[in-house]
Amino acid sequence: MGSSPALAVLGSPIAHSRSPLLHAAAYRRLGLDWSYQAIEMTGERLPAFLDSRGPEWRGLSLTMPVKHDVVPLLDEQHDTVRLTGVCNTLLFDDGVRRGFNTDIHGIVMAFKEAGVSSMSSVEVIGGGATASSAIVAAAQMGAVRVRVSVRNPQKSRHLLDLAPRLGIDMSLESLGSPLESAPDAVISTIPNGADAGLAVARELRRASVLFDVAYEPWPTSLAQSWLEAGGRVISGFEMLLHQAVMQVRVFTSGEPDTVLPDEDAVIADMRAAVGMGAGAAS
Repeated sequence: MGSSPALAVLGSPIAHSRSPLLHAAAYRRLGLDWSYQAIEMTGERLPAFLDSRGPEWRGLSLTMPVKHDVVPLLDEQHDTVRLTGVCNTLLFDDGVRRGFNTDIHGIVMAFKEAGVSSMSSVEVIGGGATASSAIVAAAQMGAVRVRVSVRNPQKSRHLLDLAPRLGIDMSLESLGSPLESAPDAVISTIPNGADAGLAVARELRRASVLFDVAYEPWPTSLAQSWLEAGGRVISGFEMLLHQAVMQVRVFTSGEPDTVLPDEDAVIADMRAAVGMGAGAAS
């Protein structure tokens, strides 16, 4: 038997990533002697890196800035990748590179953990790689109206292509455009908790649940403004956790929907590994 399967998370910067802790805890619970490391990676270096992987490599987690760059390097794309144009999970399957997007699952589960199982109208802040996943997740939870607020609407017009494919009404607005009514949920996809410069009326903050994909530092300025208004907030850690759970499914079984043995215990160990207890909403 050769060396144990190798896995890694790729991105830049990557030193801060909690993925190695999450994945190590999962494989420990599953009784698998698999290695998982963080590797600094940019789009320019990605093709050569993938070509140089030996047979011991089982898969990769992908974060910014390589979620888009990896797509043309795949042999097979899961429906979630074809829909969003984003891949955060690569499986080496007998020489075939199979790509998946587990961020959608992570967002849906983050809401469900907080007791939010459906929504009709959603505000998405930001137009990067996570925005398309957020739009698809909202549609999966029943959203029929999605407004996307971005700094440069012209650069994000490709997101509107999702509307007919998902059967939803979508609009694209400049960041800071006032909300006329409270959506069921606001999803901020601004990385690292950067100030989105978004002023939301106090009554809207109280009426809409905020999901912020950032989790460190926490709370973000946007999350803090929501909490001060008495609104409900979901941390991006929940997305990180649950997208990682689906990645472990892919790496161990080859399929995103194959539930892990004793998955609840796996999730509990993953939470404990990064010092996060159960419960998502503040």
